[in-house]
Amino acid sequence: MSQKGSDSYRRAYAGQIARLANVRDERIERAFATVPREAFLPPPPWTAISMGAALVTRELADIYDNVLVAIDPERGINNGEPALHAAWIDEVGPQPGETVIHVGAGTGYYTAILALLVQPNGRVEAFEYEADLAAQAAQNLTACSNVKVHAASAFGRVLPTADVIYVNAGVVAPDVQWLRALDPGGRLIFPWQPYKGWGPALLVTRRAGGLSAQSLMTVGFISCSGTTERISVARLPTEADLAAVRSIWIRSDRSPDSSAVAVYDDVWFSSEEIGD
Repeated sequence: MSQKGSDSYRRAYAGQIARLANVRDERIERAFATVPREAFLPPPPWTAISMGAALVTRELADIYDNVLVAIDPERGINNGEPALHAAWIDEVGPQPGETVIHVGAGTGYYTAILALLVQPNGRVEAFEYEADLAAQAAQNLTACSNVKVHAASAFGRVLPTADVIYVNAGVVAPDVQWLRALDPGGRLIFPWQPYKGWGPALLVTRRAGGLSAQSLMTVGFISCSGTTERISVARLPTEADLAAVRSIWIRSDRSPDSSAVAVYDDVWFSSEEIGD
């Protein structure tokens, strides 16, 4: 496949993904059209997965579609669905000059897209717990001078302050350090999975009055490696509780009250709205 052919596939794919995700920021489509997906995948043949069906292929056109692509089937690790990521990136809106923390960077494809969006003068701190994937990501991202790859868990550690924290692994509850790392106006997106394997994508924004939270869509992600999962102190939240969440609090800052819909060791979710 010529470079020209690869470019043509990427442009068509980026337009498709932007339409599927209803992307508002045209820079995101340009980023998807720029970053070569195949450079962040194992060598062909690739396994492309859509709606539970797998296609083993050597055709570049097959990975330039809204499909998962297997990175390590035995561990359940994939290069995630592009339209979902485009929608999430549009929600958190990385801007030039901002700092992004990418949790669960895998082999670096979406890290590279985030890195493009914060240029110039922005940076990405990418965390990947699986050492082999972190090493591969560091190699894949060599040309991205504004990315630093950490072969470590981003759970349970003090993080640099950031404008965006982008989490690509499911958690029973967000790490309190993610919340503390958010700068004013900072945005955190993560898969909240109080039930094993599924739950809402939650967008958290640091406002003057606290941390607002908005449920975006139901998703299923592989669980975050290097974490200790704890069940809600009182009970698992119901689907109605998940939909009712409007804010999140650090327990050392504020104790749970009657608005609580889910309570964990360090954080709790509330149905209370947060003002600007």
